[in-house]
Amino acid sequence: MIKRFLLLAMLLILIACHRDPLNPSPPDLPYSTWDIGLAAPNYMEAWIESVDVVDRRGLAYVRVNGGVPSVTSPPNNAGDPRGWPEEPGSGKTKPMTNIDLPEIIFVRWQSLVEPQTYDVRIDIPQLVRDEMLTPHRAWCHWDGAYITDYRNVISVWVAPGGVARVWLMGPCLDAMDIGRFVGEIHEEGPNGGRTGGQYDPPSPNAQAWLDEHEIPYDSW
Repeated sequence: MIKRFLLLAMLLILIACHRDPLNPSPPDLPYSTWDIGLAAPNYMEAWIESVDVVDRRGLAYVRVNGGVPSVTSPPNNAGDPRGWPEEPGSGKTKPMTNIDLPEIIFVRWQSLVEPQTYDVRIDIPQLVRDEMLTPHRAWCHWDGAYITDYRNVISVWVAPGGVARVWLMGPCLDAMDIGRFVGEIHEEGPNGGRTGGQYDPPSPNAQAWLDEHEIPYDSW
């Protein structure tokens, strides 16, 4: 009887440890990790303060990506920031290691060309998570062969006016549109108000474009 009680107590301890939200077990996914990428239209330079994720288990992860997104600011005003690319790139990616598929993604960023700070909430529907688990046979240029590929990269493009456009893509698969999301102004300003409302200036190429053009808000 005592042995049975001790065995039951040990099992309860193991179950409690397994369910510890501070030390969750790795998610059951067909790949080691999924990624979040960050990008912005030409010249529309930004600084990503934080990317936070709530996964499908209800666990929250803060500051999983950030910094300078992928953005091109060619010289001599040769670029065009209007609209979204027909074939968007993934941007600057970071792996979401040990994080299950996303339910909500929060992004806070500084739009350096306005300047303004925004918060946006991106709700990820179930159909997107289903697609992230669906294998596809695809020709991969990098491998020079057909491979089994997954759409396991969520690319978030940010633009002035607090607009975010989000795609789901795979290394060798076309991008799938998740949606357009409009954020709100972050009232504390940049860096949580710690810099007195001061922003870093745009690069010289971006500033040269701004000197001759208006920001094309309506194109996003």
